[in-house]
Amino acid sequence: MEKVENLLSKITIPEDLRKLNPADLVQVSTELRQFIIDVVCNNPGHFGASLGVVELTVALHYVFNTPYDKIIWDVGHQAYGHKILTGRREAFSTNRKYKGISGFPKMAESEYDSFGTGHSSTSISAALGMAHAARAKGETRHVVAIIGDGAMTAGEAFEGLNNAGIGKSDILVILNDNNMAIDANVGALKEYLLDITTSKTYNKFKDKVWRGLGVLGKLGPNARSLAAQLEAGAKSTFLDRSNLFEGLNFRYFGPIDGHDVLHLTKVLEDLKGIPGPKLLHCITIKGKGFKQAEENQTTFHAPGKFDKETGEIIITSDSGMPLTYQEVFGNTILELAEKNDKIIGITPAMPSGSSLNIMMKAMPERTFDVGIAEQHAVTFSAGLAAQGMIPFCNIYSSFIQRAYDQIIHDVALQNLHVVFCLDRGGLVGADGATHHGFFDMAFMRAIPNMIVSAPMDELELRNMMYSAQLEKNKSPFSIRYPRGRGMFPEWKKPFNEIEIGKGRQISEGKDLAILSIGHPGNFVTAVVKKLAKENISVAHYDMRFVAPVDKEILNTVFKKFAHIITVEDGVLKGGFGSAVVEFMSDNGYNSEVRRLGIPDYFVEQGTQEELQRECGFDAEGIEIAIREILVKK
Repeated sequence: MEKVENLLSKITIPEDLRKLNPADLVQVSTELRQFIIDVVCNNPGHFGASLGVVELTVALHYVFNTPYDKIIWDVGHQAYGHKILTGRREAFSTNRKYKGISGFPKMAESEYDSFGTGHSSTSISAALGMAHAARAKGETRHVVAIIGDGAMTAGEAFEGLNNAGIGKSDILVILNDNNMAIDANVGALKEYLLDITTSKTYNKFKDKVWRGLGVLGKLGPNARSLAAQLEAGAKSTFLDRSNLFEGLNFRYFGPIDGHDVLHLTKVLEDLKGIPGPKLLHCITIKGKGFKQAEENQTTFHAPGKFDKETGEIIITSDSGMPLTYQEVFGNTILELAEKNDKIIGITPAMPSGSSLNIMMKAMPERTFDVGIAEQHAVTFSAGLAAQGMIPFCNIYSSFIQRAYDQIIHDVALQNLHVVFCLDRGGLVGADGATHHGFFDMAFMRAIPNMIVSAPMDELELRNMMYSAQLEKNKSPFSIRYPRGRGMFPEWKKPFNEIEIGKGRQISEGKDLAILSIGHPGNFVTAVVKKLAKENISVAHYDMRFVAPVDKEILNTVFKKFAHIITVEDGVLKGGFGSAVVEFMSDNGYNSEVRRLGIPDYFVEQGTQEELQRECGFDAEGIEIAIREILVKK
């Protein structure tokens, strides 16, 4: 049997792809999908989303003249196939690794990455800006935004659609409709799209229209215009509602099969000739082409290492290991909610990632997944709190940035009892710069009325959650904790109230003092114990709170120690260390303070350990800082 030539190996850039015959695109798609499977099974990353857009990726780069034409991927974890076809096939084995390529589109990485997209729902606004810029410069470039994985549920997506529809901007929005975010999509938009895709009467009529008038474009603009008019009438007649997108002045096309690469290329080629804002509705399957990923889409969103033949996820034994902070949170909020009927759980599209799904399963009527809508999540929480409920609003640290206005105006200004549980605080690892959560302590401590805390371990997390829901603590309360495992296999201990603004002393010492906040306090503890064997005496304080900061401890430390180190897994500029220096200045102390934390740059991807070492606040970095101070002293 003659061996089939591998086509993907001959594609370095999209120009190579465009030299192929259209019939070859099916083979390219098959090879591209297998290449992603082969690499990601050993080098974990986002999996299902990229498999679902393989044919769409091939068709886009075949039809459009990239990088002159602009393609914006939203959300960015759909873009693995795009990266492989745009000069990064050989480097793809370094995806998400330290000093490797980013797991998301990144303008500094490639001219084919038209816009950096790590968070969702930004593509339409960015595409509109690019389209207006092209028109202002007299350029005739096409601009395409691919939005999917639940990203259409966020407010910015609607804002972009609303603004784009009033102009004559030549943009194409492709709705990659797979009915999934990380967990299943929620909300009325999901039901609307489902209505379109499952209306047999409408789809049967639509197909007859196109068959009767010929494939798009074959009979010229008049026939195409007539077909569009007939189809527009059919949409409102058979769907019992007007078309949302056409109501926003977008020309709507679809739904079409997002896995038929030959049909996709024909449709995209025709859409290039239609001016103005257009939306193509593609139906895809997340995890397409890998049976286990299709059947278990949440798990295979980012499954870790797995066997590419059987689909079995490779799990290292965690017997006797501590739970993750996320699991402790999920179990603890359920435990608290069983005792306090005012507690409500809220998350924007992350019930599995945050472990709020534990409470959601037990108390579905008191747990809400509001979709990718962080602003709404915060103000929804504020509304609950205004009526005496105690919402625990669980949002990843990097995503809470998107709701800063609502935190200030809707929660803090009105001093409402909303408990913010900020997951993934600090350096998250392989997701890199777009997902690290190291700004929250700095921007939260700037807000009046806000209690800002960070537990050193999962026992402290439980006690802070317990303290936050007490009637006596009716202020906005932020609890931030990292991605990953805690410290204690026996984590379920009786609750103890933590007094607001009070830290604790971990060890006594006389040579210098270390003030830590959050999980890095465990690095400090290990170093202090190690140095004690050399008769180096270090006092260690776990401060617990950034705001209000423990003034009693700070007064004691500044009176006793000439040399102080602060340690945090947040940004140094304006963070916990800054709060300590501000206290020193305001109270007339003059000790030497050395701050360890995240420097003033965007840290890229790598393991958490690699990045903590780079930033200098891992155990080794803390020890080096201590020794340098003692030598100088």
